[in-house]
Amino acid sequence: MWRWGGLASPGLVLALLVWRLGTGPFVGGLRAVDIRALAAAAGIVLLTTLCSAWRWRIVARGLGVTLSLPAAVAAYYRSVFLNVTLPGGVVGDVHRGVSHGREVGDVSRALRAVVWERSAGQVVQGVLTVAVLLALPSPVRSAMPVVAATVVVVLVTAVVAARARPGRGRSAWARVRSTVAGDLREGLLARRAWPVIALASALVVAGHTATFLIAARTAGTTAPLSEMLPIALLAMTGMVLPSVAGWGPREGVVAWAFAAAGLGAERGVATAVVYGVMVLFASLPGAAVLVVEWWRRTRSPSATGSRLREGAIHA
Repeated sequence: MWRWGGLASPGLVLALLVWRLGTGPFVGGLRAVDIRALAAAAGIVLLTTLCSAWRWRIVARGLGVTLSLPAAVAAYYRSVFLNVTLPGGVVGDVHRGVSHGREVGDVSRALRAVVWERSAGQVVQGVLTVAVLLALPSPVRSAMPVVAATVVVVLVTAVVAARARPGRGRSAWARVRSTVAGDLREGLLARRAWPVIALASALVVAGHTATFLIAARTAGTTAPLSEMLPIALLAMTGMVLPSVAGWGPREGVVAWAFAAAGLGAERGVATAVVYGVMVLFASLPGAAVLVVEWWRRTRSPSATGSRLREGAIHA
């Protein structure tokens, strides 16, 4: 039920948008995409992928898992491509963690590194979003003091939990608590790790924000930066929700934010469409990584020997 609900909800959002706004904003967004926007997206995503891979490598090293930067960049490109082409939005991250875990012989630790790396990025994005929404006018500004207080409480609780000494209990809950505290302490909050993780995450958020702002300009929005920046961060918050190949919540949140800001829901949908096309184009190196990996598997000695044995059996 959860899986089918996660697939149906984005479809319902898109259906509602088409029912209320028609197909014009979607078609207009597709037509607005030009080579300049695609080239800008490719360059920005290259930088954000490098920063994300850097962050992943730091977290993995803190958890005791080896990972080279070139391998991390290739795996991250593959992950982004899978996330924007398959339902759910996290398939690429799961694949990235499992593949890395099989390479190093520790799937559990590698998966935890991916989870903490993505979580760190979301935390930094949340903090920056709250700060911008507190400082600049937005449709949700009245609720931001409560949200900011909640974020502070959550962050302080996480730091205290990470600094606490692990319990000596043998229950499953005690083991989970000890593992989580150890991962936070060694992977995220270590003295040499957290400044790099914070910087890399901030650069990733800046890159995604710049991509959205370019998409808005490409779709014809002329609002000033002070008005568009809160909308961009709200849109990225909506992109965290489960989607179908990235579509659904993004268009719904952007349409609502544009309408609430007086820019028109139609323009918001067009901007979201342009953004989706830009990100898909920029993630295509991940498809190349998948093709290269498939080719290497088919050409590996073990695969060749398996095919020869199968041929001998059939003969």
